[in-house]
Amino acid sequence: MKELLAQFLTPEVQGALAFMVFLLVVLYVLVVVWTARDAYLRGARWQVWAIVSLVPLVGVIAYVLLRPPLYEIDRREQELEIALKRRELANFGECANCGYPVHADYILCPHCHARLKNLCPQCHHALDPEWSVCPYCGTPEHAAQAHPHAARTQ
Repeated sequence: MKELLAQFLTPEVQGALAFMVFLLVVLYVLVVVWTARDAYLRGARWQVWAIVSLVPLVGVIAYVLLRPPLYEIDRREQELEIALKRRELANFGECANCGYPVHADYILCPHCHARLKNLCPQCHHALDPEWSVCPYCGTPEHAAQAHPHAARTQ
């Protein structure tokens, strides 16, 4: 049996096997490093995943199945986009009368022509109905009621 094994394990085959073992060790180390780096970029506990990935094959498969879906930078960018969309939507509202989407500075609803805001007779800025004074020029709101035609004539 030793003679048969000696015939197959020539120095060339031994060298090839040593090289294959070396490649497997390098691949193993690279997989552990990749797992730790990918977990770090995704905002996961990279130290824990590096230890888990030390279990050959099973650790890496567990990581691939359980890792967070987005990189940390992509998640932050997505949160910023959502915040930007919310801020853009804050510039819009709905008409209380018909529900039509209107800009925050509209005075009348373009759909049902309901009055959304008052108009300052002095500076012609749109005023919220709750305001008692124009924040742009300081004109009291009762002046706008006293001269309702002033906004139309100017």
